Amino acid sequence: MNIKILSRNPNLYSTQRLVEAAKKRKHEVEIIDPLKCDIVIEKRKPNIYYKGKYLEHVDAVIPRIGASVTFYGTAVVRQFEMMNAFTTTGSEALLRSRDKLRSLQLLSKAKIGLPKTVFTNYSRDVEGVINQVGGTPLVIKLLEGTQGLGVVLAETKNAARSVIEAFNGLQARVIVQEFIKEAKGADIRAFVVDGHVVGAMKRQGKEGEFRSNLHRGGSAEIIELSDEEEVAAVRAAKAMGLGVAGVDMLQSSRGPLILEVNSSPGLEGIEKATNKDIAKSIIRFIEKNA
Repeated sequence: MNIKILSRNPNLYSTQRLVEAAKKRKHEVEIIDPLKCDIVIEKRKPNIYYKGKYLEHVDAVIPRIGASVTFYGTAVVRQFEMMNAFTTTGSEALLRSRDKLRSLQLLSKAKIGLPKTVFTNYSRDVEGVINQVGGTPLVIKLLEGTQGLGVVLAETKNAARSVIEAFNGLQARVIVQEFIKEAKGADIRAFVVDGHVVGAMKRQGKEGEFRSNLHRGGSAEIIELSDEEEVAAVRAAKAMGLGVAGVDMLQSSRGPLILEVNSSPGLEGIEKATNKDIAKSIIRFIEKNA
């Protein structure tokens, strides 16, 4: 098959592993920078012009679209869909996953466990917002934040009030979430491909850090999910409409609580922690569906 990987950086671990896995299974594969694609729209003949040629006879696309280029990247994915190429992440699912508020609403509708969350239109009743999530400590997240950036733990009411009021003053949209103390600065990343968990790791924040992101110095180890955690991960990916997803969750006294469903999850951390060939699972997903 002819497979295109949409990635701005061909040297990234995830991109290289996908190329390697595709070639090993005898597919043609090419890395495409989505920002250098020209979208050609005309009657009955949608196309993409890239580096002096039209991209024709594309069987499948693997989007690796960064959050900063979501708008144009999604438009490119949508164009490939119009050209009848199978995509591991659909354009609408990609948009849903990048909207944190919409994601939480969809997960809530699907009756999936979540930390209690409050979103307001720059409400002046900061005290009320704090009380809605059970008081402090609490977590404040920028809606546009990624990889742990724009996430603040407020341990006291005064700190929470100051941070929320500061963000409101800057007209920066935030959500306020309850802090799950029993998680102890750790979370679980379950990697879901085609409705199955193909790998899972537990990420632990470094000492004094409540964020467990590997980009922020956290560590990771393989973990065997409970049945409840596995079901939650699969249901979360399904609720978002994602064929490939990184589902982040916390272990709490009331069961697994979903934090986020990532539509472009990195492969490096999960493959090294689990010693599993996740890239191969993604290529096999394409072979089954394209």
